[in-house]
Amino acid sequence: MGIEDKARHAVDDTKGKVKEGWGKLTDNERLETEGKLDQVKAAAGKAGEAIKDGIRDAADQAAEVGRDVMDNDKN
Repeated sequence: MGIEDKARHAVDDTKGKVKEGWGKLTDNERLETEGKLDQVKAAAGKAGEAIKDGIRDAADQAAEVGRDVMDNDKN
């Protein structure tokens, strides 16, 4: 996950918490719901980035194993 994505998701999460809190404080259900949705959006983004990172790591490991196999075949 890139630093920009991490920062964006953190901002979305914080923004959502602020909106939710302000909505509760002012008894504004719409704003409270928007805040919860912002937090869900941030969590989904974090999960998506974690999946991409996991796939990238697995591909890197597979490539490394492939290189090791090819190196052993040469010997």
